[in-house]
Amino acid sequence: MIPGDKVTVSVTVEADPATAFPIFTEEADLWWRRGPQYRIAGRNPGIIKFEPCVGGSLTESFDDNVVTTGTIIAWNPPKFLKFEWRGVNFVPGEAAQVEVLFEPVPAGTRVTIHHTGWASLRLDHPVRHGQSVPGFIRTMGLWWGGLLTPFRERCET
Repeated sequence: MIPGDKVTVSVTVEADPATAFPIFTEEADLWWRRGPQYRIAGRNPGIIKFEPCVGGSLTESFDDNVVTTGTIIAWNPPKFLKFEWRGVNFVPGEAAQVEVLFEPVPAGTRVTIHHTGWASLRLDHPVRHGQSVPGFIRTMGLWWGGLLTPFRERCET
């Protein structure tokens, strides 16, 4: 692994993997934070959706737009999923990968996200917002942590 290429975050949720996986995938729009930091639509109404199969898409729909931000490359409920992730400012051929693992633990399920592929993007890429490699990786870790908190809360309801 190239230094600065991997973001890893995890959370333990009070649900078994067979419950946590569909909450993550089928209910993404209910827990995925709103606002310009987390959604292309910003604060406008929109819908985040995973298509549940290899080759399926991660999309955000808003107004009359449907933006594909991911393509499912592995789908193995309730153990893991992996998707290619593309920011809206990526050009063709640029992508990162997100792997989401669901591991049973005594307290429920440990959900771990590995977001890799950043080293393939040039250092002045707009997605980096001018940050150094360590600063950018930290920011991405905080971004995913900000998403896993409402996911954890959704699993508890």
